[in-house]
Amino acid sequence: MKRICFVLQVKPDRLDEYRERHRTVWPEMLAALRETGWTNYSLFLRPDGLLVGYLETEDFERARAGMAQRDVNERWQRQMAGFFVQPEGKLPDRAMEPLEEVFHL
Repeated sequence: MKRICFVLQVKPDRLDEYRERHRTVWPEMLAALRETGWTNYSLFLRPDGLLVGYLETEDFERARAGMAQRDVNERWQRQMAGFFVQPEGKLPDRAMEPLEEVFHL
């Protein structure tokens, strides 16, 4: 199992709404994540909008590709795109770049 960590930047004026959206993630989105190999998935949000994501998966690229084929993911990403500071037109799931793991105990 590989550990994956990534960072994104949530717009500071949208933090409360971002938190609220994640209190009510669609059941079909949760099912799709599980079915495509996303396990132990967490998001951590700093007050300035820095978002740190962590997950475990056998193959991150395969897990991403599996989600990219799901209609529910496309709908979710389009709804969430306005929350992030990122290049115009790039959906959040395409902006997730894994960080290099430099230490693990």
